[in-house]
Amino acid sequence: MKKIFALLLPLMVLLASCQKNQYIIPNRTIIVDLGPNRWIASNGGRNYTAEIDMPEITDDFNERGGVLAYVSFGDRTYEQLPQVYNGVSYSYVTRPGQLVIELQSSDGTTVINRPGGEVTVKIVLVESEYE
Repeated sequence: MKKIFALLLPLMVLLASCQKNQYIIPNRTIIVDLGPNRWIASNGGRNYTAEIDMPEITDDFNERGGVLAYVSFGDRTYEQLPQVYNGVSYSYVTRPGQLVIELQSSDGTTVINRPGGEVTVKIVLVESEYE
C-alpha cells in the first residue's frame, strides 16, 4: 500500500499544482491620414497641432491602456513619437476621445513650417489588465 501511495503522490502533486491562466488581449492598429489643412498653428508659427478623433480611447482605456503613435511623411516608413527631427519636436497627448499630434520648435523660438504633404499616423492601442 505504501508503494502505491509513493507512486501516486508525485502524480497527485503534479495534478494539484497551480494552473497559470493566460489572458491575451489583442492590440488594435488604426491608420489616419492628415492633410496639410488639419494642422493648426499657434505661438506665432512655433507650434502646430492636429487633433484626431479617437472614440476608441474611452475614459477607462485612457486610464489603463497604452497608446503608441508613429508618423510617416508619405513613404510608409514609420517613426515612433516622440522624437526631434530637423529642429522640430514631434510628440502626442491622449485624452478620452482624442489623440493630439504636436509639432513645435525644439528650441522654442524658431518658426517652423506645417507639414506640406499628407502625414500618415499609425496609432497602436494596447489593452491592459488593470489591478
